[in-house]
Amino acid sequence: MKSIETDYLVIGSGAAGLAFVDTLIDETDAQVTLVDRHGKPGGHWNDAYSFVSLHQPSAFYGVNSMELGSRRTDRFGLNKGLYELASGPEVCGYFDRVMNHKLLPSGRVAYHPMCNHLGGGVVESILSGKRTQVVVRRKIVDATYHSPSVPATHRPAFEVAAGVRLVPPNALPQLWTGLCEAGLPRHFVIVGAGKTAMDAAVWLINAGADPDAIQWLMPRDSWLINRITTQPGPEFFDEAIGGQADQMQAMAEASSVDDLFLRLEACGMLLRIDPARTPTMFHLATIAPGEVELLRRIRNVVRLGRVQRIAPDRVTLEHGQLPVAPDTLFIDCTASAVEPRPTQPIFQGDQIVLQLVRLPQPAFSAALIAYVEAHYDGDKAKNRLCGPVPFPHRMQDYPRSMMANLWNQAQWGQDKILRSWIRQSRLDGFGKLMTGIDPNDSHKQAIMVRLKDQAMAAMANLPKLS
Repeated sequence: MKSIETDYLVIGSGAAGLAFVDTLIDETDAQVTLVDRHGKPGGHWNDAYSFVSLHQPSAFYGVNSMELGSRRTDRFGLNKGLYELASGPEVCGYFDRVMNHKLLPSGRVAYHPMCNHLGGGVVESILSGKRTQVVVRRKIVDATYHSPSVPATHRPAFEVAAGVRLVPPNALPQLWTGLCEAGLPRHFVIVGAGKTAMDAAVWLINAGADPDAIQWLMPRDSWLINRITTQPGPEFFDEAIGGQADQMQAMAEASSVDDLFLRLEACGMLLRIDPARTPTMFHLATIAPGEVELLRRIRNVVRLGRVQRIAPDRVTLEHGQLPVAPDTLFIDCTASAVEPRPTQPIFQGDQIVLQLVRLPQPAFSAALIAYVEAHYDGDKAKNRLCGPVPFPHRMQDYPRSMMANLWNQAQWGQDKILRSWIRQSRLDGFGKLMTGIDPNDSHKQAIMVRLKDQAMAAMANLPKLS
């Protein structure tokens, strides 16, 4: 076996892996080897459907050293008036520039696409089968621990009988090419309840499908983050920073998990598609109010649990069956954005396992972990600053996730060096909003005082909700 040496072996060149490497090479003189099974940088974005976009503004996604987008606000469409959201192709192009304009030209990054890490530093080429032993002088970094499942590579958990026309969302823009040889569909059935299903529904309606020709098999309704509260510009200070103060107050005053979510809706932080239905799911999906209004045009929503089997003439669900109309196309949107995995220490001797340290920002989290790796000594000190924040998979998980989130924020606030880096970080969406306030602006100063006070009260009450 061929042998090479490196300081850090990073497994995965998706958003987290690239954000980690970008900060690490800016803060150290380390040599880094990147390994990924995809043919291009960008991780799951390479497999995403073409009409996907970021949930939240481009302004705080990607790597710390290179801007994504131009910080413009959209002038038309469902995101009108809000900061731009990079499309899937734009994100892929961006990560390609990060690799070829920043990382590789540094002379300290080696990139090995189309390769699997077999463990122990052994890397195998998918194309040739040749193996290379990577001798790691410092650490192996696992940037794949929370890799999402995407529709194009996802295998449905339900049975699909012969003759059923089932496609991932990726296939929708290509329907006209003759993908469906039996004729173009006239009825569409969306399977799944998450943001992918919402994206597919929005695309269908915007592309000309009659909302009454769309049936939505939705096992659970979802709470959704109002995108207005995620805007990084000073004109949205009240919505973003004031919204955080409202969120902390809701957490401080809630008497139960259900009460918490109703309070978050009342203050404008959360939205739901059907006002008559109380959601039972919250996966941090972010949406604009205009998208919610469009989704409400789909009236044929079926809530009979998860799909068990699809046959040409009927669908079997957990709590019933449905007939299938002729010329029906099923769209599989059941892939999970984040697979449930237990948290573990991020710094583990000669290994780093990248995880969230702030919800819901994987890129910021990875960059901060790299900065801590570069400037702090000992796993104990590093893990104190980088406590893993569990991704909420049930509504009951959210208070525990926010406790971990607030704990990390408190640790960072007490560390002058790290606090300074965060304030300068492009990936920190609101730091500059909060530190650039005019001392004479009594309105914004009052919001900041309220945010601090309510955050302390929230920390006291959240344990009662978890």
